[in-house]
Amino acid sequence: MKETLSRLRKNREFKRVYKLGNKIVAKYTVLFYIQNDLGYNRAGFSISKKVGNSVRRHRIKRLYFEALRRLNSELKSGYDLVIVARKNAIELNYNISKKELESMLKRARLWAHEGEKKTK
Repeated sequence: MKETLSRLRKNREFKRVYKLGNKIVAKYTVLFYIQNDLGYNRAGFSISKKVGNSVRRHRIKRLYFEALRRLNSELKSGYDLVIVARKNAIELNYNISKKELESMLKRARLWAHEGEKKTK
């Protein structure tokens, strides 16, 4: 069975990642991450009203979620990730979001090496 990407939903979970976690900044995105003790990855998304109306914000959230879902099998397990869209994220498309997330995850050293890939 393929592992699905879990979501961060509670405010206290987001606050823990913001307060105790590390951050990486890119053109369209800010990534906050911290290790959890769960053995699987969870992701949360934060998109400000400054980015656009609700339709645009939800579209950006879907792009990030799908990109992260596809990259999840290549990541180390046991991390909470919060993806914050910057104001210019309105220009995003799927390919850009996936490349940017992949680059940020590699910079954060969350990319599993060949010998460390997740097992099913």
